[in-house]
Amino acid sequence: MKQPIFKRLALIGIGLIGSSIARRVRADGSVGEITIATRSQETLDRAENLRLGDSYNLDARDAVKGADCVILCSPVGTYEAIAEHIAPALEHGAVVTDVGSVKQSVIDQMQPYMPEGVHFIPGHPIAGTEYSGPDAGFPSLFEKRWCILTPLPGADEAAVKKLSEFWRSMGSDIDIMEPEHHDLVLAVTSHIPHLIAYNIVGTASDLENVTESEVMKYAAGGFRDFTRIAASDPVMWRDVFLHNKKAVLEILGRFSEDLAHLQRAVRWENGDVLFDHFTRTRSIRRGIIEAGQETDEPDFGRSQQNQDD
Repeated sequence: MKQPIFKRLALIGIGLIGSSIARRVRADGSVGEITIATRSQETLDRAENLRLGDSYNLDARDAVKGADCVILCSPVGTYEAIAEHIAPALEHGAVVTDVGSVKQSVIDQMQPYMPEGVHFIPGHPIAGTEYSGPDAGFPSLFEKRWCILTPLPGADEAAVKKLSEFWRSMGSDIDIMEPEHHDLVLAVTSHIPHLIAYNIVGTASDLENVTESEVMKYAAGGFRDFTRIAASDPVMWRDVFLHNKKAVLEILGRFSEDLAHLQRAVRWENGDVLFDHFTRTRSIRRGIIEAGQETDEPDFGRSQQNQDD
């Protein structure tokens, strides 16, 4: 019989990521017991109906008692209040981690409340969909995806190794980064693309309202992909932008400069500039496929029967 990596796992928040973790560890036996905490009675009841855990709590402090691993799976804006609340109940030697898309802010929020003898190791599994809630999770979400850990200086090596083993059991590859570097990388690869998606979908919506055009009806593949991204949890993404302000503004400034360069090329009909730019950026798609982070299916993997343009 497989020996569990952690005896008792406490999940604080049970949305897409939390419920996917619960389903995976339930399936493969990598933890002995799962406790779940969320502030919403409705969400907690749904998690219980889905049998995602072994015990269910409205109070996160009750959930972490006796847990040797605690994972915060709620929006990053909630982390400081949760850390302060659960601190007195954390077990000596427990690993405390998270799944937030921002890391320096998580450290700033949580580290002051972590008791001596508790191993605080921030983490970020780079996986997700536009769906949310306990029904959205599935056990293969983390397969062949990266999980980035940002341990603090002097972090316990055995605890980092154990948490890495846990994420590998979920199907993830592990990388170790400095928190600020993580935040800059994710601003480029995730945060700014989401901001652009929210913006372009909002622009299209305004055009629909003002001109009574058929923007939505005749939306082609590119716009549909933007709408998928822009359908993501607004609370989560509000918190991401507010808590990664420095890196987002830095990359947004660079993006604005590059966009102005393309704007000038279009205005002055400079086809060489456009062709060179499109050729260079086209290779990025191939690199992502070769890295195993996407498939080479046509139309981004949509089935033929679902194509409508």
